[in-house]
Amino acid sequence: MSGNLDDPGGEQHSPDPSGPDFSGHRARMRQKFLQAGLSAFLDYEIIELLLTLGTPRRDCREPARRALKEFRTLRGVLEADPCDLQRVPGIGEANVFGIRLVQAVARRFLKDRMLSRPYCRSAQEVFDYLYHAMRDLRKEHFKVMFLDAKNQILEEKTLFEGTVDSSAVYPREIMKDALRFDAAALIFAHNHPSGDPEPSFCDREITKELVFAARIMGLKVLDHLVIGNNRYFSFAEHGLISDYDLLFLSVHGKNGGRRD
Repeated sequence: MSGNLDDPGGEQHSPDPSGPDFSGHRARMRQKFLQAGLSAFLDYEIIELLLTLGTPRRDCREPARRALKEFRTLRGVLEADPCDLQRVPGIGEANVFGIRLVQAVARRFLKDRMLSRPYCRSAQEVFDYLYHAMRDLRKEHFKVMFLDAKNQILEEKTLFEGTVDSSAVYPREIMKDALRFDAAALIFAHNHPSGDPEPSFCDREITKELVFAARIMGLKVLDHLVIGNNRYFSFAEHGLISDYDLLFLSVHGKNGGRRD
């Protein structure tokens, strides 16, 4: 049998893959998800559900188990290179499409949710969105969120890719964008591909420079998040943004900013 959307791997299957047992299993899976959500599923069962998006009339249990064995964790499967995924027997291009589609929809949903509601100083909410968008990046990405006076997110922008250091982050360019978007506050974020979100000395110095530059322009820096492996470091939650604000005031005084 040649490969197609319902048989992406081109494998031989049982004579009746849509028989009573298979159909009943698929129906039970759907019902369990609708009643209890993903919390009721084992990792291989979640992978099975995703694979069925590409092969709706084939039993995906065995390919799901093989994928989990190959990539060790659910996250490993979700972040696997498409070519590597398709080396797993029973997984083809249509299955990869289904997995990537779910990821893209989730990222769009989280971004739209972030852009449609106030930030409310919730580092966890920002992390929930950014982690999904940045967790599989192999290089550091430095992002800025521009907010209005009510902490509504106006725009999100990726400034650069590569190692975060003083030669790559240009406070002046960030402030120009802030004026263009008529922003009143800023949130910075970047990822650590190593998985360890502990900020480096350079991360701390850059954050301090950005807080100072924002203060001069009459803007507020609400936070800088460093995204690691399913965890984050928040400069605001650790009191460092406040420390940098106080340091700026001690040097420049209360009238150091140019805006009211």
